[in-house]
Amino acid sequence: MSIATIKKNDMVIAMRGVSSGKTGKVLLVDQVKGRALVEGLNLVKKTVKKSQDNPQGGIKDIEAPIAVSNIRPYCPECKRGVRVRRRMDGDKRVRVCAVKGCKHVFDR
Repeated sequence: MSIATIKKNDMVIAMRGVSSGKTGKVLLVDQVKGRALVEGLNLVKKTVKKSQDNPQGGIKDIEAPIAVSNIRPYCPECKRGVRVRRRMDGDKRVRVCAVKGCKHVFDR
């Protein structure tokens, strides 16, 4: 993956898989593997042993990494997942919604 369209703390929407249509905040991006950890998406079951922190033990839902190709940045103005373009804003390059008529800037 050469250029990051998704960064940490972005709001994204899942386009494919079991979690499709759900939105969440990006917690971590692994550009080498092309995967992202998103809050509330791609939940898997994990068994937890009894411990002092967790005296009951049991089964917990945790987030698993999801492929970056299966998520898109969520535009609050368009209210959907969108592609991203890059524009110069003064001397800084910013990510902008690629939908015609919408000029929402993701980098603020």
